[in-house]
Amino acid sequence: MRLPFRRRNDARGQSLSSISVLLTLSLGALSPVTAVSFTPAPPTNLDLKDLGRVALAGDFSGISLFQFEEQNERPFKTNGSQSLMARMPNGIFGPVVTTDATIISMCTFVQGSGAEAGLIIAGNFTSLQLPTHGSESPTITESKAIALFDPNTSKIETLSGLEGQVYAVLCDRDTNSVYVGGSFEGLTSRNAIAWVGGQGWTELPFRGFNGPVNSITKASNGHIIYGGTFTGLGNATAPTQRDGQVINLSTAEISAGSSTTREGFSDPKKIVCSTSGTDGTGKTWLLQENSPGFWQAKFRHGFRPTKLRLYNTHQDGAGTKTWRFTALPINGIMNMTYIDPATKKNATCTSECPLSNDKDIKFQEFHFVNVIGMNEFRIDISDFYGSGGGLNGIELFGDDIFSYAIDDFNEPSCANLEFKSSSTRTGPWKVTPSHQSTAEYLTAQISAPITNTSATVVFSPDIRESGYYSVNLYTPGCLQDDTCASRGQVRLSGQMTTRVTKNTTVDKTLYQTNNFDKYDEIYYGMIDASSSSFRPQVTLTPAAGQDLANITLVAQRIGFTLIESTGGLNGLFEYTPGRSVNVSDFTASAVNRLGSSFSGASAVNSLVTSGDTVFVGGNFTSPTVQHVVALNTKDSTNKTLGGGLNGEVESMLLEGTTLYVGGSFNSTFDKQADGINNVAAYDTEKNTWSPLGAGVNGKVMRVVGLTMNITGSTPEFVVSVNGDFDELNAFDKNPTVSVTGFGIWVPSQKNWVQNLDLQLELIDGVLSTSILDRAGNGSLYAGSLISSTLGVRGIAGLGEKLSGLPVKIQAPPKSSSSSSLAKRDGSTSDSSLQGVVTGIFDKENKRNLTILGGHFTATGSGSTITNLVIMDGKKNDEVSGLGDGISQDSTVMALAVHNDILFAGGNITGTVNGNEVKALVTYNLASKSFNPQPPSLNGGSGTVSSIAVRDGTDDVYVGGSFTQAGSLDCAGVCFFSTSSSQWLQAGQNLGGTVNTLLWVDKDLLLAGGNLTINNTASTYLATYNPKALVWDAYPDAGQLPGPVDVLTAGTSDNKQIWVSGTASNGSVYLMKSEKDDGSSWHSVGQTLQPGTKIRGLQIFHLSKSHDKHPLLDDKEALMLTGHIVLPDFGSASGVLFDGANFKPFALTTNSGNTPGSLAAVFSEKQNFFGKDGKHLPLVFVVLIGLGISLALMLLIVVAGLILDRIRKKREGYVPAPTSMYDRGSGIQRIPPHELLEGLSKSRSGAPQM
Repeated sequence: MRLPFRRRNDARGQSLSSISVLLTLSLGALSPVTAVSFTPAPPTNLDLKDLGRVALAGDFSGISLFQFEEQNERPFKTNGSQSLMARMPNGIFGPVVTTDATIISMCTFVQGSGAEAGLIIAGNFTSLQLPTHGSESPTITESKAIALFDPNTSKIETLSGLEGQVYAVLCDRDTNSVYVGGSFEGLTSRNAIAWVGGQGWTELPFRGFNGPVNSITKASNGHIIYGGTFTGLGNATAPTQRDGQVINLSTAEISAGSSTTREGFSDPKKIVCSTSGTDGTGKTWLLQENSPGFWQAKFRHGFRPTKLRLYNTHQDGAGTKTWRFTALPINGIMNMTYIDPATKKNATCTSECPLSNDKDIKFQEFHFVNVIGMNEFRIDISDFYGSGGGLNGIELFGDDIFSYAIDDFNEPSCANLEFKSSSTRTGPWKVTPSHQSTAEYLTAQISAPITNTSATVVFSPDIRESGYYSVNLYTPGCLQDDTCASRGQVRLSGQMTTRVTKNTTVDKTLYQTNNFDKYDEIYYGMIDASSSSFRPQVTLTPAAGQDLANITLVAQRIGFTLIESTGGLNGLFEYTPGRSVNVSDFTASAVNRLGSSFSGASAVNSLVTSGDTVFVGGNFTSPTVQHVVALNTKDSTNKTLGGGLNGEVESMLLEGTTLYVGGSFNSTFDKQADGINNVAAYDTEKNTWSPLGAGVNGKVMRVVGLTMNITGSTPEFVVSVNGDFDELNAFDKNPTVSVTGFGIWVPSQKNWVQNLDLQLELIDGVLSTSILDRAGNGSLYAGSLISSTLGVRGIAGLGEKLSGLPVKIQAPPKSSSSSSLAKRDGSTSDSSLQGVVTGIFDKENKRNLTILGGHFTATGSGSTITNLVIMDGKKNDEVSGLGDGISQDSTVMALAVHNDILFAGGNITGTVNGNEVKALVTYNLASKSFNPQPPSLNGGSGTVSSIAVRDGTDDVYVGGSFTQAGSLDCAGVCFFSTSSSQWLQAGQNLGGTVNTLLWVDKDLLLAGGNLTINNTASTYLATYNPKALVWDAYPDAGQLPGPVDVLTAGTSDNKQIWVSGTASNGSVYLMKSEKDDGSSWHSVGQTLQPGTKIRGLQIFHLSKSHDKHPLLDDKEALMLTGHIVLPDFGSASGVLFDGANFKPFALTTNSGNTPGSLAAVFSEKQNFFGKDGKHLPLVFVVLIGLGISLALMLLIVVAGLILDRIRKKREGYVPAPTSMYDRGSGIQRIPPHELLEGLSKSRSGAPQM
């Protein structure tokens, strides 16, 4: 993990200020984990301010901007593996730790000192893995069933010691312990144990239960309450008949050292299955005379022997005198016990075990003091009788009851057992080496369709004693044989007793996707001993109907463990920490008494504590209790919760005074509540049940809490339900909603998220458990989820943030043929197009319309609209369509508006005004009615892929796959004149399929596709001169490796272009032509991964420069839309290319747990290159500004002078006389003495006008 990030003011840097607002809201709403951090993605710096409204169209149900490196489009996992997740600041769920199976329970372990030790993660996994990015190699840590994760350091501590599955954990600070329950073995305990801080695994006084523990809670009195499927305290025990399982030596690899050379006595294999005790040729193995030696057996499976039986030889006076048993590969000499034949007393030996030379003793038996695992052993003979040592027979026994898929590992036929362990198989099974596993195993590669008869293995154990058994399936890990990607599910079935009941049958479906070896308990209960009339068996088959092209199935072994029990319990047990357990006085506990009141074979699945009350849910009944009950541990009273429910409770969640319950039921037992279908809420104060809507149509397995922003910036509690259902039932005015086993109930809205007409995030998948807020350190979740910041279908606005448009797009009807149309005929064909394919904003003649086309349904004024919708912004976003005349199976692929006429092209069929339409339909937006329709386009696939209006004319050009417009021959491209209302030929020398059109200027049209010129020359890009009416190949178009699917202008003058298509080898290419300098095509030089489908290209202006690259201006980026698969990342629906690097921009999800795709980005204005399309260097901008300033100053001076003259003229000023004549005449008129005389007079005041 990376260090905590500092959130930037503009997380995406798009000049989209609300992105930071979105992050701020999400931060407050989702309680981000402060120690677990996520890495911000580099800003994109898209400049959208000159484009008006911008929208992203495609086939998706949720969309997000790529804001953090941990985001991706990967679907949630359906192979059983899950992750520990935290939420990114934009609301997306991000993995913190990934497991190879299910996380079932979690708790925060706060030690007695108050220090938080970390998070306990428990389930049925075998490994943990920290997330990786890009090409980083994953580090997989083996950790079976439970681990301790420190969110502050991302350190995983494996709590080794358990084998099996953990179903419940309870972290208890008061006792500094983690109480663990499930179906497992640990130390000498079974199904219950404790992890004590500073000490590790510690056995509880009662050492476990005879059945699985499903839930653990702590009562207000400090007692620990266990709930599960058990009938008493208990543990594994050996069968009454000890050493009863014969270990097969006949299929082992036998060797020896210092064997004799005597014929008939040198083969060490001859003493296997030799139990007569008779010496002789072909029956006895001898060593060389006067020489020690050894006898060795190597197996292809592991085993734990408990008894060795040796037959000594007396051939010619020879015999073994002393020997030792060495276990391999640990190379340990084993301690043995035996009865001394001379003293008849117990004795022990190690390195020199004696063997009698008495001919009356047929064999001697030696018991192993320590029962350990091995897959090879050696008997070293150190001393002998007579001339040398030897043996006449050997047998090995054990207590472990197994049935192996490889029948060679089962009990030998030569043992003459009546019901020996065995197996049979059908199908393409092959033996696989053991690798790191304990035994070789069978592997089958199966191709779809996968059925439960594709391959089978029937396991038949040697059960000699009836009793209660735990039956476990052992599954080899997938890392060792590199089959993780193709592992799937298996189904186990079988009958365990002569009496057929639900409780005595095996019926289990399990994942085999474990990274390391594991075992799963597939049955606990009574098993009858084998007899002539009955044989317990288990059959392994692939689970039918798995959505995999190929599946790898493995089969190794099934184990049967006899369980002893105290009895006296029935699904509930109360334990007081620090006290011993009195098994004779279980009834002293009100909890135990409550369990004893349940009917037989009961199961407690869920326990929840609130104050003094413990709520108990499961599969149990009594005269007063039905599947759910509340116990007051203070006064030992029970509350029946309205009589209970009429079916099994699987999961419970308490929030405040509301208890949410999920399971298999449809009513309360007293039938006082309606609409309670598999999920319900119980008010603990009012003592009343209420439905969640009308529930769901299948079993609910998990009820888990989480938080969401619903109506503001404050997070609120919501309830997720998971299970085997596919519909949220209709209620009130809310219709039935199709789902994939996941729903979110919003208590404040009293409705499902899926029904709310709000712009909310999208969440789907499996949520198995959660810890909300973790004492202020952020919430953590466990499961397998996909999420998007905005849950909308088909169309989203891109502005200051992602937003929905005022229309509800839905998938097309299931009855629709979904038009498997060849959008890109020839080398580039799409199997189908779904969702919104294209769109335009229409502002002509003061309209304010948003028009969307594709293959979808939408809701208008009480009617269903298909494939084309028109939203009128001037009429409160009123939604309308084209009516019923156009077939709902149509797909609109191209739109254009010219002179109030909407042109819609695609794979379109229907009838308008009594006339057939095909490929193109027109609609008058001013009169809101159909015009007389252009004659149909026929031939080819009869589709229009692109529409382009020629500037300054009434000519609308269409391109696609057709050969005729009405009766006019017109292949690939034709144009419709709105002034003459007729089709006209666009030249006569073009053929093929056109995928895309672009006007370079009014006199040059580009067409991309799979084309021919003059019926001879093939090209993928052609030019058309409308004046000369001639088509020609684009310069150097021969360099293109395949048909052009999409093209876009590379500059504002359209002199440079970008194209994309599919090469002849199936790869996707992206190239640029720089027509200005006459240079050839330039490839981006990076390979997009298989599966890439580029549907759109568009240059965007940037607010900040990126590094300079030859292919793109540093203030521009090329956006690719579609389904783009990037190396070391995976798929993205929108990608930005800066001239050298691809970076994810937009990620989508879709229904059915699949990635979505973007078909196009469209805007209100086409200023993608900036206002004038060119950007002057800064120095010229400065000089121009300076020149403008100087000019303005000059104008100001001139204006000032003019205004001054006008003012003076108005005030009576006249020009002073300048001619000599005037001066002279003035002097003559005024005598000098009069002038001087006036100077001596005093002034009377200011001059007067």
